[in-house]
Amino acid sequence: MKELIKDIKKINPGWKFFKTYFLNKYLIAITAFLVWMIFFDSTSFLVINEMNKEINKYEKQLDFYKTEYEKNDAFYKKLMNNKDEKEKFARENYFMKKPNEEIFILVVDSANIK
Repeated sequence: MKELIKDIKKINPGWKFFKTYFLNKYLIAITAFLVWMIFFDSTSFLVINEMNKEINKYEKQLDFYKTEYEKNDAFYKKLMNNKDEKEKFARENYFMKKPNEEIFILVVDSANIK
């Protein structure tokens, strides 16, 4: 082994630089620690990045549902406070009618529309 190191020293004069900086036990320990923390630990950078993406997705969903709730709440309040709106809604969506009325439902054939 010592002969191999002597041969390397003869071939590569930068061996002392390599040995001093890259075979330093502190540098090896720090590098191993960083690799462990980034890739293998349960709270690694990759896991935290995935969790942040998931949080952003759920926050967008929350904003969507809040706006939908506000729309529906406004519509509900309008519907409950106005008798004409109730009647209009019931007639349009549930085809309710007054006792002496007839309802005609027109169906459009989408194949004939250009």
